[in-house]
Amino acid sequence: MEPEIADLLAELDPAVYVLDALPNMTDDVVTERAAAFVRKLRAAHSRTPIVLVEDRTYGNAWIRADLRARNDTSRFALRNACEALWTGGMRDLLYVPGEHLFGDDDEATVDRSHPSDLGFVRMADALEPVLRALL
Repeated sequence: MEPEIADLLAELDPAVYVLDALPNMTDDVVTERAAAFVRKLRAAHSRTPIVLVEDRTYGNAWIRADLRARNDTSRFALRNACEALWTGGMRDLLYVPGEHLFGDDDEATVDRSHPSDLGFVRMADALEPVLRALL
């Protein structure tokens, strides 16, 4: 969610923006950048839907409190940014929770973080109804 990336994305004419940047962001960076990033896209495309996607749950978060906390704090920051945008009147902004993006059997990653083919299929299955409704 670098401001320069928002500038570049704003030059496009997409049917929908899907923003899935949370795995590479800590909560403080989300708080600093997410709302401004979305506002920049909205200013360039007043009616294009924007979908914010939470990060997947680390496969070993159930035994690693630090990873569970990373999921929880970054998700909380993204939800707060989204709710502030909604409160400010932003429309066509959707939110997809990440808790179950990979399923619940710990079989969807290659390293407890990055998706395997199965993980990508599960993410696609979770996003498909959201995108189908928008398109």
